Amino acid sequence: MKMLLAITRVIDAINGAIGRWVSWLLLAAVIISAGNAVIRKMFDISSNAWLELQWYLFGTVFMLAAAYTLLNNEHIRIDILASSWSKRTRDWIDLILHIIFLVPFTFLMTWLAWPWFLNSFKIGEISSSAGGLIVWPAKAAVFFGFLLLSAQAISEIIKRAAILSGHLEDKADVKDAAEVTGH
Repeated sequence: MKMLLAITRVIDAINGAIGRWVSWLLLAAVIISAGNAVIRKMFDISSNAWLELQWYLFGTVFMLAAAYTLLNNEHIRIDILASSWSKRTRDWIDLILHIIFLVPFTFLMTWLAWPWFLNSFKIGEISSSAGGLIVWPAKAAVFFGFLLLSAQAISEIIKRAAILSGHLEDKADVKDAAEVTGH
């Protein structure tokens, strides 16, 4: 279990660093969007490339930050149900659903995204929009996003199993206790 937990620390560190880094891409997308809007209104000049760059940046953030969101337990839950369950029950449900749904889905999407990206890269695919950008970087973001999410899913499964078996202290419980006591 120690070796598996060491692997989770590496995966968590990588996804944490990537998640913090891609958050800056949102700022770039906002600046590009604002600049594009100002230029379009002031000078009546439009550029498909700038519009596509905004989409690429937003899509990249969305894809690469998905694993970061899972790492920080900020993904969507049905709170009306989850809030009525014990922490142990939620851990079991997370473990089972990650194994049954999340891992197969992310592995399938990674497997499908690889040739989709690779073909685009090999042919130098360009957007069909006039003045559009090359497409393969956006497709690369899809592939790497699902690859990172697959790795984070494995990390979460290992951590949930370790928590349920008593090999790992649940940080959420420590955080909840600190909030209740005010420490």
